[in-house]
Amino acid sequence: MRDHLSHTFSALADPTRRAILARLAHGGANVSDLAKPFLKEMSLPAVTKHLKVLENAGLIQKTRTAQWRTCSISAAPLKEASGWIEQYREFWEESLDRLGDYLAEVQKKKKRKGRTHASKGK
Repeated sequence: MRDHLSHTFSALADPTRRAILARLAHGGANVSDLAKPFLKEMSLPAVTKHLKVLENAGLIQKTRTAQWRTCSISAAPLKEASGWIEQYREFWEESLDRLGDYLAEVQKKKKRKGRTHASKGK
């Protein structure tokens, strides 16, 4: 059994599923409306499989009203993934800050060295 984070990233790995989530970020939609943009490239059953992956990962919820199945986005798994990514963003920002400090120090030394060589040439 994989952990929740693995399910989330696996579901997000596909551009079709990310496009579906982007659409759902603007509000709930029924399966037919979600499928419309993709029907030139894939069948309705293929879109339904993508929705099932998103649902299994907990990224969407389906509700049934009469004959309509409405999907809505579920924020909890995205929040968990965002938190995990945030740890690494902080690490890279600290690393880049240290690199920036190092480069600034190297440039200062270069300028000092340049002045020293220029004054010797007088």
